[in-house]
Amino acid sequence: MHLNGWIFIKYLKHFLFKFYIMEFLDWFVLGTFFILLIGIVIWVVMQKDETSEDYFLAGRNAGWIAIGTSIFASNIGSEHLVGLAGAGAANGMAMAHWEMQGWIILVLGWVFVPFYDRIKILTMPEYLEKRFSTSSRTFLSVISLVSYVLTKVAVTVYAGGVVFKEVFGIESFLGIDFFWIGAIGLVVITGLFTVFGGMKAVLYTSVLQTPILLIGSLAILFIGLDQLGGWGELMRICSEHTTPYGDPMTSLMRSSSDPDFPWTGVILGSAIIGFWYWCTDQYIVQRVLSGKDVKNARRGTIFGAYLKLLPIFIFLIPGMIAFALHQKGLLNLTSADAAFSIMVSNILPVGLKGVVVGGIIAALMSSLASLFNSSAMLFTVDFYQKIKPDAPEKELVTIGRIATVVIVILGVLWIPVMKSIGSVLYAYLQDVQSLLAPGIAAVFLLGVLWRKTTAQASITGLVTGFVIGMSRLGLKVFADALDQNGIVYQVMVAPNWLHFEIALFFLILAVMIIVTFATHGDNYSLETEEEEYLEQGEGQVVLSSPAGTKQKLKPGRGLTVWDSSPEQKEENRKTWDKWDVVHSIVIVAITLFIYIYFF
Repeated sequence: MHLNGWIFIKYLKHFLFKFYIMEFLDWFVLGTFFILLIGIVIWVVMQKDETSEDYFLAGRNAGWIAIGTSIFASNIGSEHLVGLAGAGAANGMAMAHWEMQGWIILVLGWVFVPFYDRIKILTMPEYLEKRFSTSSRTFLSVISLVSYVLTKVAVTVYAGGVVFKEVFGIESFLGIDFFWIGAIGLVVITGLFTVFGGMKAVLYTSVLQTPILLIGSLAILFIGLDQLGGWGELMRICSEHTTPYGDPMTSLMRSSSDPDFPWTGVILGSAIIGFWYWCTDQYIVQRVLSGKDVKNARRGTIFGAYLKLLPIFIFLIPGMIAFALHQKGLLNLTSADAAFSIMVSNILPVGLKGVVVGGIIAALMSSLASLFNSSAMLFTVDFYQKIKPDAPEKELVTIGRIATVVIVILGVLWIPVMKSIGSVLYAYLQDVQSLLAPGIAAVFLLGVLWRKTTAQASITGLVTGFVIGMSRLGLKVFADALDQNGIVYQVMVAPNWLHFEIALFFLILAVMIIVTFATHGDNYSLETEEEEYLEQGEGQVVLSSPAGTKQKLKPGRGLTVWDSSPEQKEENRKTWDKWDVVHSIVIVAITLFIYIYFF
């Protein structure tokens, strides 16, 4: 024991000497950040959430700044710090399509925010139950929980471990791979943070985390450009380097024969994933559901849409800067995925490095905290409350916290599997999302826009999308064992991932339309389309018949965007003014300008 104690002291002295004495200012900045973070959590805990709505939706009392920063901070995880910067270093502007989706966030704010507020839902699967059936809700909940644990949680934690190891430059501590120290430590701290703070802690710490992340990342952008020789030098170097198909790194639109990002797939393919992620995924929509009213929720999405324009400049372009610095011999870029971390370690002065590391930790914690909370909410509301519908509010909050702990444990247990396939981590994540998105996006699109869509069509669409998507994923794992000239390989494996996603999306739409016409009488009968929508109680939509009598309706009535009453439309009109419209137009204009500039 005495010898082990001296060994521990030896490692500790080495650790402190390297990262405390020599870079005291960096650690002072980090310490200040964590003191503020702990202060916010303590304040939230002292508020004593009394209901599940307080815990999961911050009491539906969040302002637009908190909502907008939470949308941004929850979206920006380590897959951006590692993957997007790495994509910039390897492929230039090709991945920018997925970061110019502020216009889809505007769709969330202008179309879906008032819609979700009107029908009073807590989760996206809950909408499918009201609109279609319990089986649709259950199936979507299962898909969501599985995808959270196996992709979002595990990928974020894995990439976080990589970032910590690169930034701090430590291979091991006390004989333990520093990857595991960073990854597991991050999960445990964030798990405790979420268990005790709930959604309110996630929202209000995002207000602190977002500016820190922005300041640090902008510092990398401007210092990197200064060392390189300016924007013109960056464009010159990257324009001179082309893909095997002749496209420069600065081009957004790639050749149709490009194996990864053909122009025939990126526009619609990224939009399908964007619609699923921004408008129907519990992970993001939960941010706007926490708004104190529709006005704050919508303005939160507008603010979030502005912030969503930034990742191109604070993550992707710094990756391109790292590539250009490497080409000039000013930076040793060992791998594309290490671009952001190497920039932090090599070009930032003392003090600013601490700010950036704080921003990285902020992004990791915000993304994980949001994931943990959304997963807990899905389990509590969509499963536990079904089993015990009379459970008191305090019990629901407790179950939510237990579910969060379970999600944390599952995320940690999945890390070794993700670590074993780390070389294709980002490709794995994008591929899985492109296979999950079409079915969910198609069901929500028809559900909210087409009154006739039936419950049978909904569950058929979800099952079709999930089965085909997961079949492709499984076949790709064993692709080497397949006959490359066979029909299975040519149809399920060979197609470009974006082309396959688009084809799957339209196939599901076609299947749902056919099933709807075959079963329309079971959900939304044609003879009631002229009835006027009046109000909605708990799970029941009430319409008036031509004679003026009220009646209970079958599932699905009043649950499309077209079913607002004149009074509700007037109330919604009062929630926005000309400046909301102006800012929305500005966001779309900036997006179009970026497309034209990098075309």
